[in-house]
Amino acid sequence: MKYISLVLLASFISIIAFKGIAAENEASLKGLEIAKERKARDRGWNNSESEVLMVLRNAQGQKANRKLTVKSMELANDGDKSLTVFQSPRDVKGTAFLSFSHVFDADEQWIYLPALKRVKRIASKNKSGPFVGSEFAFEDMTSFEVEKFSYKYVGDDTVNGEACFVLEQTPQYDFSGYTLQKVWIDKSHYRVYKTEFYDRKGALLKVLELKDYKLYKDKYWRPSRSDMRNVQTRKSTALITENMVFDTDLSESDFNKNSLKRAR
Repeated sequence: MKYISLVLLASFISIIAFKGIAAENEASLKGLEIAKERKARDRGWNNSESEVLMVLRNAQGQKANRKLTVKSMELANDGDKSLTVFQSPRDVKGTAFLSFSHVFDADEQWIYLPALKRVKRIASKNKSGPFVGSEFAFEDMTSFEVEKFSYKYVGDDTVNGEACFVLEQTPQYDFSGYTLQKVWIDKSHYRVYKTEFYDRKGALLKVLELKDYKLYKDKYWRPSRSDMRNVQTRKSTALITENMVFDTDLSESDFNKNSLKRAR
């Protein structure tokens, strides 16, 4: 009798464990499907050029403004390329940042610092560092690629009146500054409304909120404002898009690390 009881207990535990694994797999598959749909809805935009205002705020609320231009190009079988050039103020004018995002390989990034008059490659182990003194990290400045993360659907929520899926995505690339990102994606257009970033200790580090979406080319949504708030330091950075145009005369030759010094 005791033997039968032990067998039944073992069977019960096995069933519970199996159900737990099945539920975990289902959550992962649903998370991956949502991530794939998010990417699929943003394919085919070709290229764009933007004028952006960066607003830096310290813990006391004091702010500093920077003007920059951003050129971006979509590649068919790889991540995007982007070139960011600071136009003002004088202490950062001429600083240029070039980023090649990749689907499977490590991203490549370079920065030109006028004061040093040289191009510096951003090492992969330094990608978690701050982007030109902002609350955005270098790794935040790359395009979203599905293959860079593993996923888990964790529920539904509402952000700014929009019904959203909530996913946990875990970086699968080396040297990330994050153990986890929690992402709110709206159900109507698969736009990201909020992302929480958790540091290497698993503590909440930053919160990114994307606002005032505008529709371009009757298909592609872009936020007019991106607010990154560091909850640990109470500093923040806002990126405000003042103008954006698509399908300009950009080519891959405009994204050349050898021309960073001449970027305007």
